[in-house]
Amino acid sequence: MHHFFVNKEQIEESCIRITGSDVNHIKNVLRMKNGEEVLISNGVDKDYFCEIEEIGKDEVRARILSVEKEGRELPSKIYLFQGLPKSDKMELIIQKAVELGVYEIIPVAMKNSVAKLEPKKAESKIKRWQAIAESAAKQSKRIIIPKVNFLMTWKEALEYAKDFEYNLIPYENADKMAETKSLISSIRPNASIGIFIGPEGGFDEREIASALALDMKTITLGKRILRTETAGLTALSVIMFQLES
Repeated sequence: MHHFFVNKEQIEESCIRITGSDVNHIKNVLRMKNGEEVLISNGVDKDYFCEIEEIGKDEVRARILSVEKEGRELPSKIYLFQGLPKSDKMELIIQKAVELGVYEIIPVAMKNSVAKLEPKKAESKIKRWQAIAESAAKQSKRIIIPKVNFLMTWKEALEYAKDFEYNLIPYENADKMAETKSLISSIRPNASIGIFIGPEGGFDEREIASALALDMKTITLGKRILRTETAGLTALSVIMFQLES
């Protein structure tokens, strides 16, 4: 079943109006017809199971068949603070993080980041990353489209997350698996959770020290050293299972 997102202004009592680029996608790419069923999300808290009843030039009208409020969202909001990686690794990280249930993704410029994001290119890059997040949200049937935030410095990232209930930092020098398991098992629904992932060059010791000063916690993901594009997804998977168990 194909999945689309709309704003609340497009939702009426018994039908939903699909507009914008999705109209062309429905008509000319998917070649959908009247009577076909679609899943439409309001981007906040509801899924609508609908049936297409009219395909116009600038608008597709879909009749609401049923509404689901529970959806497929995790019961907590997980924020992924990703040290800026090289090449197109960020695209993979965003796609898979959205599939795993992340709420927001924040690229972070860290001391050991090899990649740099030029200010002139930042806006177009963020736009590209947001489009990837939307595509992944549709594929995984999310109710929301996770936000890809603008690039932050390490200091800005710590400030952004300082009031979260949990802030976890997978760190290669953390080796206490029992403490990590205990911390993960303590996470409960309705919490805000920050996950901080270092870039290819790893965390600088001063970055870890400044995070620990704010009572953030380092954790271990096992005895093996994980790549930056693997570490965040591993942490997300572990927390997802904890929240949905």
